[in-house]
Amino acid sequence: MNTNERRQWSQIYFVLFAGFYFLALTVPAIAQTSPVDSRPYKETFRPQVHFSPREKWMNDPNGLVYYQGNYHLFFQHYPGGIVWGPMHWGHAVSKDLVHWRQLPIALYPDSLGYIFSGSIVVDSANTSGFGKKGQTPLVAIFTHHDPIKEKKGDSTYQKQSLAYSLDAGRTWTKYKDNPVLKNPGIADFRDPNVMWYQPGKKWVMSLATKDCISFYSSPDLKSWSKESEFGKASGAHGGVWECPNLFPLELEDTTWWVLLVSTNPGGPNGGSGTQYFIGQFDGKEFHPSGNTLKWIDYGPDDYAGITWNNTGARKIFLGWMSNWIYANQVPTREWRNAMTIPRELKLQRANEEILLTSLPVRELSRLGGPPVLLKDIPVEQTVDLTARWKDSADRCIIILHADEIKDFFLTFSNARGEQLAIGYDKATNHYYLDRIQSGRTDFNADFPKKYSAPRLTSDKELSLTLVLDVTSLELFADKGLTVMTSIFFPGLPFTHIDIGSNDHLLIGQASFSRLRSIW
Repeated sequence: MNTNERRQWSQIYFVLFAGFYFLALTVPAIAQTSPVDSRPYKETFRPQVHFSPREKWMNDPNGLVYYQGNYHLFFQHYPGGIVWGPMHWGHAVSKDLVHWRQLPIALYPDSLGYIFSGSIVVDSANTSGFGKKGQTPLVAIFTHHDPIKEKKGDSTYQKQSLAYSLDAGRTWTKYKDNPVLKNPGIADFRDPNVMWYQPGKKWVMSLATKDCISFYSSPDLKSWSKESEFGKASGAHGGVWECPNLFPLELEDTTWWVLLVSTNPGGPNGGSGTQYFIGQFDGKEFHPSGNTLKWIDYGPDDYAGITWNNTGARKIFLGWMSNWIYANQVPTREWRNAMTIPRELKLQRANEEILLTSLPVRELSRLGGPPVLLKDIPVEQTVDLTARWKDSADRCIIILHADEIKDFFLTFSNARGEQLAIGYDKATNHYYLDRIQSGRTDFNADFPKKYSAPRLTSDKELSLTLVLDVTSLELFADKGLTVMTSIFFPGLPFTHIDIGSNDHLLIGQASFSRLRSIW
């Protein structure tokens, strides 16, 4: 969904907004009384190892924060339907990044507007003054989106506001003097992501402002001063910039700064995509290193991803597993959309550049039993891997390694003849993912396509990790340098895997682990 389409949806829900106080009272009843399947989390197309809402609509992850032993996942949520509507913040928690428990809605729309994307910080020094009697406040910084102003053509319809929690994120109080950052007249002024910048002893906000990122600073989360802008002459500009996230990572005893920026449209394979920049940040300005356009995921279905706050040096990323081209149309009934697998981000040098890598968090392995290992598999034509692993492949982790990468393909298929194919084309030096024959594709003409992604290393070896979960595949190639995520909707689960090559590929080791359902 591009910005104009989202504005059209806002106008559709304009009448609802006029009665926000009524909505705030009635939506909980809607969420509780809406009919749900008698076997929740077992419905057709329901992912079994990814987070999805119990029911209704979900998009961007928001307010990711680790606190008192819990990973908090807040998310854009419309509890009144399975298409985008007046945005709330849904809420779920996990002890291990794998098993999730959905909690009551955290933030409801109010007289200032819908609750759009944002972030949460642990205000351990109580700079905000929200803490009482030694309590540490969690502070949410989010965008208020006013559809009434938007409908009137007033460009100041988005502004930044606060809410705080004194009970570890279970309940929230909105700040009485919202908004804390008013709109200077920019139609797209949203998605604040805040961190503590220790050298300057201040909070730094990265804010999406039309086609660039604006940086603001504050001593107390309440009063903000603009520091700089970045991006008007950098990166991809096929659409509006959204959902920034700035954080440091270490590489070879040097601190580098990573800036994630989502853009829609303009992604590497059409529609939604998330680019990243690596450089230095001095508390005021971001200075990128190099001009190469980089994407955190080249597949069609990873968008608006950000990282958890308060996890120390470990940076854990989560994205929304869909694309605005068809997110409102995918063939699910009780709920709509899911998140990616949480991924750990690191930096690596490759081809004289510093690149971002991402791999599934190690906690995911808790869902699998001892892996089945195969060694030295010659692949002349097509090899049936399922027969060798002797287990269904509808949800699993597969890890392949070969000393020399060559042309190959993997097909995931079912008894109906539906299939998803991935592989590597040496002539173009690209990986690919083909979902043209993957099952239900009739809901959107742009869905059945073949997607490609560049290989970003000159290493000879093949290293491939795949996470398959009923209706999604996440491909991590070359130790996470190239990533592709795709959803699909087969009539039956993909339980069969074949690998093929016309180039005498020798798989040195193949590992298979079937994954238990998190539900």
